[in-house]
Amino acid sequence: MHMKKIVALPLIVAVAMGVAACKKTETAANNADVSADLNAAANDAIADVNAANEAALDNGAAAMDNAATTEANTANAM
Repeated sequence: MHMKKIVALPLIVAVAMGVAACKKTETAANNADVSADLNAAANDAIADVNAANEAALDNGAAAMDNAATTEANTANAM
């Protein structure tokens, strides 16, 4: 009787491990959540870069306007 238990126990453990290995997990859902978070962070970063570019363009245009005004003022002063 004890011998049957000793042989059966490793078989039960092996079956349990196989079932556990084949069990569906929430990995796909977790991956989807992580992907959504990463996409949101990337979108925020892109929006920040776009805003910085817009500000740089505005500043560049203002600098050109100021240079043109300075040049015109210099020409008028002569």
